Amino acid sequence: MTSPLDLPSPSLRRRTVLQAAGGALLASGAALPLRALAQNEPLRVGLPIPLTGPFAAEARAVQQGAELAIKEFNAAGGRRAELLVRDDKLNPQEAVTRTVELIEKDRAHFIVGSVSAAVQLSVNNATKQRKIIYNSVSQSDSINEAKDFSKYTFHECLNPHMTAGAVARYAFPKMGKRVVFLTADYAYGHEMSRGFLAAGKAFGIEVLADIRHPLGQTDFSSYFPRILALKPDVLVVCNFGRDQSIAFRQAGDFGVKQKSKIIAPLLMHSGRMVDGHEVYADIIGGTGYYWGMEESTPSARAFNTAFRAANGGTAPTDYAGLGYAGVRNLLAAAKQAGSTDSDRVAEALQALRSDAYKGPTYYRACDHQSVQSVLIVESKPAAQAKGKDDIFRIVATEAPDEARMRSCAELGHA
Repeated sequence: MTSPLDLPSPSLRRRTVLQAAGGALLASGAALPLRALAQNEPLRVGLPIPLTGPFAAEARAVQQGAELAIKEFNAAGGRRAELLVRDDKLNPQEAVTRTVELIEKDRAHFIVGSVSAAVQLSVNNATKQRKIIYNSVSQSDSINEAKDFSKYTFHECLNPHMTAGAVARYAFPKMGKRVVFLTADYAYGHEMSRGFLAAGKAFGIEVLADIRHPLGQTDFSSYFPRILALKPDVLVVCNFGRDQSIAFRQAGDFGVKQKSKIIAPLLMHSGRMVDGHEVYADIIGGTGYYWGMEESTPSARAFNTAFRAANGGTAPTDYAGLGYAGVRNLLAAAKQAGSTDSDRVAEALQALRSDAYKGPTYYRACDHQSVQSVLIVESKPAAQAKGKDDIFRIVATEAPDEARMRSCAELGHA
């Protein structure tokens, strides 16, 4: 069967042009070279991500997943796709500059990417002004809210309310009610702590303190004496990337692990791979994807097999999954729409029901948030591991459930 994006044969194209434009236009050559170019040009997906800076490992994983999605789409035949990767340097203004260049200079049809909650809002602002679809792969609550949302805004990633809420519902009944937060002082940290607070109300948690630290903190030694003095049952570490790894390591050095349980909304696959089990031992956290899902989920098994084949046998991380699904779903919608028109593709993407790599997902109508499962994981000791990538144990899975998401009315949608 010919797909909607398959190119017509040269003879069919010529007949169509002749019928539509007439012999005089053909003789003059006016507009025909540009039209032929438009019919043959690839689907261009822009990918602004922080290839330099503290989130570089996660960004590279997003790129690897996106590259696999492009490869598979092209292997299926029909109109080809092209990935345009740019370094946003984890800087909102740089991200806007690169995004505008992708749209206006490189003529990207769609934008996927961002690994920072703050950066993605800047990218979203640039894309919605230009009526270009943006599928974000960074955790954010704000991007779903009416003030930042547009019909061209989609959110492939879990959001903090979903992630923190799932971890809270698992951890607080088992670990205690006296809670201290160690929170990165920017959008990601604020939204994650808010998610824990919202879910924690049902369990009657008592917040002893919310201690803020700047992004890129390299020394947490001044924070831990205060945390120990408060004697919490649970320390909630709401940060990301190298901040998280350093905080976990120093928490162990200061004996915090011996005094309190430590949980995090999101356990970083890349950080655990670098730092090893000792740093992450006894810490519970959430994630959107872990390759170990392949034992029970056929789409995860297929994704893992393809990813390993393309990346020297390395298993995909959670952010590789986001890059893969973020691009794959957009291309599927464009193929279904038979067009690169933003309105038509957005309509097809909103209607898409997908099982790209982790079981069924779909985009909620009011805010285009991906409705999906949340995994609760803990670090696996080396003695239990079956290979270098075998780093987590899935202890629980919270199924997709709109009832546990912020309501459309709460987000400001009519």
